Amino acid sequence: MVANMANHTSPTAAATPALDLSADIVTLTAALCDIESVSLDEATVCDAIEAALAPLGHLAVTRIGNTLVARTDLGRDERVVLAGHIDTVPLTKDPANLPTRREGDDLVGRGTVDMKGGVAVQLKAALVTEPSRDLTFVFYEGEEIDSRHNGLLHVQQQRPELIDDADFAVLLEPTASQVEGGCKGTLRVDVIVRGVAAHSARPWNGRNAIHDANAVLTRLTAYETSTITVDGLDYHEAMNATGIRGGIAGNVIPDECVVTVNYRYAPDKSADEALLHVKDLFEGFDVVCLDNAPGARPGLDLPAAKAFVDALAVPVIAKEGWTDVARFSEMGIAAVNFGPGDPNLAHHDDERVPVSQLQSAETALLRWLA
Repeated sequence: MVANMANHTSPTAAATPALDLSADIVTLTAALCDIESVSLDEATVCDAIEAALAPLGHLAVTRIGNTLVARTDLGRDERVVLAGHIDTVPLTKDPANLPTRREGDDLVGRGTVDMKGGVAVQLKAALVTEPSRDLTFVFYEGEEIDSRHNGLLHVQQQRPELIDDADFAVLLEPTASQVEGGCKGTLRVDVIVRGVAAHSARPWNGRNAIHDANAVLTRLTAYETSTITVDGLDYHEAMNATGIRGGIAGNVIPDECVVTVNYRYAPDKSADEALLHVKDLFEGFDVVCLDNAPGARPGLDLPAAKAFVDALAVPVIAKEGWTDVARFSEMGIAAVNFGPGDPNLAHHDDERVPVSQLQSAETALLRWLA
């Protein structure tokens, strides 16, 4: 059953590349990657996935723009979301990173790591007609660009009932096929240092804001980062200057200097608590918040999360970056990251995934659903 929430061209055999969900995981990943889907150009790959899911009678499929939500309704005691984005960063021409190719034990090409390998694992899981828990699959657009384009956000805003009844969520971002629990929050501020403008030949008539910014940098250098344990996982916080600007001319004492600071904070803190911590550190200066995205607790003490970790029998570590698991956390849904591919190779011109990781991720997820 397919419900369309936006106008789009219906998939046809002539217009839409065919995805064979019965193919092995490597072939399916290659087929997905070879359908170009740079952010804002996901319609073709969304059509292909929709066409592949449409014959599966155990799934109810809803389309919102170029995002698909497919749900089972088997009356299970638990419901789990399996989510992955279908867009990629732009392609390169030299070297060309599409079409995909095999190099030894690796599948090479744009999207193999971030994150069509994970999407392929989702699609293989979608073939399971009698999973051990009810499943909600989300294949979403616009993750690699500005948040307003994010398809998961669109579902939250337009049809939250499609996902907010879940007990647990798995985001199939690349983790080298180990479980990365939750994620850290990320906060960015401008710390503004005020001075007094003057002619550079007579600096005593002013106050140099760039020189005074040394006080901000000194506090940053002296700042002692913390490692905070949340649900049994260690999150390493970080506070860094990521930019500095000031001055208007070569002969003018600058009356303002702005230091941009990024704070990566553990998911034990709310967004407000993290901002207050930064403002306390830079007391005496104006602090302007540019963006603040809270992290997500892994919730590994919850039955659904524990069952997932136990069934996969793979290492579990903290997610040191920020991912869309935080969106699930905002909805009160514990979430983890798990997928094939080394995250250090995401967006790399030579993006590649070991075939063994595609296979092991598929095997582990299907074992959990058995």
